[in-house]
Amino acid sequence: MSFDRRTLIPIMAGALGVIAVLAAGATLAAPMVTGAWSRPATAGATGVGFMTLRNPDRTADALVAVESPLAARVEIHRSSLSGGMAMMQMSPHVPLPVGGGVTFAPGGYHLMFLNLSRPLKLGDRLPATLVFASGARIKVRFGVALAAP
Repeated sequence: MSFDRRTLIPIMAGALGVIAVLAAGATLAAPMVTGAWSRPATAGATGVGFMTLRNPDRTADALVAVESPLAARVEIHRSSLSGGMAMMQMSPHVPLPVGGGVTFAPGGYHLMFLNLSRPLKLGDRLPATLVFASGARIKVRFGVALAAP
């Protein structure tokens, strides 16, 4: 079988396109989640979520949203102390530096699962999807406990 230039150029362009897509996908490493947990809560109340996020990728990322089928809405919050007063503020995103991580814990970053559709009892698992600026979507189950695992 022989190819002339008019046939070979589109074939080579297509092959290069496939290689570029595969190479781009190979360099993207999704953020990692460990230690996801929540406290018990009643139906209609607000649940809380704690975890550690790590970014193994070579580019910075950010947590930009959280979804859960058990909450009417999920918000990202950060607690802090200012002038001896405890404050809590909603955060539009949480930056994840290259090779770094962020811990969501009491007194710092945390998730608020608003208007829970059912109670969270010890041993339950609260499902959620973390949405990142990179487009990554990670499904997580927050184990319901009295303290971090």
